[in-house]
Amino acid sequence: MAGSEYPDIPQVAAGAIVVRDGRVLLVRRGQEPSRDMWAIPGGRVKLGESLQQAAEREIKEETGLTVCARSPVYTFDSIHLDDAGRVRFHYVIVDLLADYVSGELNPGDDARDVRWVEPEELQDLAVTRTTLDALRQVLNFTG
Repeated sequence: MAGSEYPDIPQVAAGAIVVRDGRVLLVRRGQEPSRDMWAIPGGRVKLGESLQQAAEREIKEETGLTVCARSPVYTFDSIHLDDAGRVRFHYVIVDLLADYVSGELNPGDDARDVRWVEPEELQDLAVTRTTLDALRQVLNFTG
């Protein structure tokens, strides 16, 4: 199996866009790529897992919350090159809408922090470009 860093093939990842009381769930990433940036929570799909199962598992691991993942709503490539021009990371990321089910926020796995973010707070946070694009397109959030 190819590793996350310097993979042999692109890796598939699933994220979950979760909205509760008008706020969206974001994590502050603890690992590369995009370390210390705020992003939609998610991670790699394991062999035999559906996108929905992967999104639900990753949200539980990263945030402590239980969600019910629904349909895919946003897909993008995340390709990061090193200084020599080699592909350091290559993910094909599928974000799904998901409903909050239960739980309290508790950052885990590779998340440094987790929080519910108001749309107007996006401009004051270091949010990844792809997260901003997804939130604008899917939820009409601005930031």
